[in-house]
Amino acid sequence: MNGKDWQDWHRSYDVPGSTLARRLSAVQDRIRIALDSFAPGPVRVVSMCAGEGRDLLEVLASHPRSVDVDAWLVELDPGNAARASASGLPGVSVFVGDAARTDNYVGHVPADLVLMCGVFGNVTDADIHATVTAAPQFCAPGGLVVWTRHRRPPDLVPQVCQWYEEAGFELVWVSDPSLDFGVGVHRFVGTPAPLVPGVRLFTFVGRCGRRDDVGAGQRGADRLRAAERDVAGRVAGEDRQAVLRVGAQPGEVLGGDCTGGLGELVAVVVDVVCDHA
Repeated sequence: MNGKDWQDWHRSYDVPGSTLARRLSAVQDRIRIALDSFAPGPVRVVSMCAGEGRDLLEVLASHPRSVDVDAWLVELDPGNAARASASGLPGVSVFVGDAARTDNYVGHVPADLVLMCGVFGNVTDADIHATVTAAPQFCAPGGLVVWTRHRRPPDLVPQVCQWYEEAGFELVWVSDPSLDFGVGVHRFVGTPAPLVPGVRLFTFVGRCGRRDDVGAGQRGADRLRAAERDVAGRVAGEDRQAVLRVGAQPGEVLGGDCTGGLGELVAVVVDVVCDHA
């Protein structure tokens, strides 16, 4: 199996002038501005698909408001989560789990700052819409969302902005369309909504290194979810999330014939075109 090494992939941020390095800088600038804007007192932050947490943690390391921050970072890759935890910053908790599952945010939302960076470039348009629609469950009144999306054709950034507006957010800032990456900031001005547990917001699909295995786009997402349902339904007595991760590498989803037990699981490799931040 050729699962992507997410820890090695993060080294791309260390390449001066790379798209990821420039986008990371833009995201960090917006986080600094957001922290500067919050009223005195506690600041709750949530980060989806946090990776190594560079966007937030490198800012907190030198920001005067870091002492006020209570941050909850959700990251599936244990190695990246360990790097984030190694920051040793007070008030920062790193949870190893699936950022797509709403259960993993219980007790940590609504937040003043929600980071949805590195998500929208790796999921279907329908899943982006679903995640944006659910954003009121994550944001406190007046809270900010910082999100990213690549600018490859078709450029979905304008549509994402419209979806946020429809969900009760107002545009604060969006990066220049001439850049090869997109970063947006929206403020929640709508009606707060309670978090609905037990919901999966998105599935990473990206572009597949073995395209014939899962297909692409919405078809690929449908097949991956069908595989999840199949595994969850056939392996009795096992934790669903744990089953889906048995034998998998980051970027893989397990599916296939489970009649022979866990050892018979067939791994479907999804080599994601990375859009982490």
